[in-house]
Amino acid sequence: MGQFSPAYETDYYAWTQQQAQFLQQQQWNCLDIVNLVEEIESLGRQERRELRNRLGVLLAHLLKWQFQPQNRSRSWLATIREQRFQVRQLLAESPSLKPYLVEAIELAYQSAVNLAVRETGLSYKTFPPECAYSSEQVLESEFFPGEPFDFEVVL
Repeated sequence: MGQFSPAYETDYYAWTQQQAQFLQQQQWNCLDIVNLVEEIESLGRQERRELRNRLGVLLAHLLKWQFQPQNRSRSWLATIREQRFQVRQLLAESPSLKPYLVEAIELAYQSAVNLAVRETGLSYKTFPPECAYSSEQVLESEFFPGEPFDFEVVL
């Protein structure tokens, strides 16, 4: 660890500001390389985690939409739209996440089922063991699983 590692452990914000200053001033020998590498790797993991979290919420609401059609609401519709928007934004800002989308959906699905069970009171057996929606359907603005519905009723 470099000479600045104690600041990293005791005052993270001050450490980030100091490292940014060293980078701007091209003071390469002052950089805390070990911790900078760790932080950069962590940023990448954070992007993947955010994608999975947003997909989990989106998938849970698609499941609720499909399996509890009598409870469809503006709130569910708004959540589906918002999460789709945020996932598309995340993919636009970090296009290298696109190849990870299918895996992220698979990983997020169990969280989605847990959330759907918690929020609906339905049994785990109600939901398919694997995600039945394609990645295209998950992000498609017009895709709403289950019985057809009248937007006017929901809106």
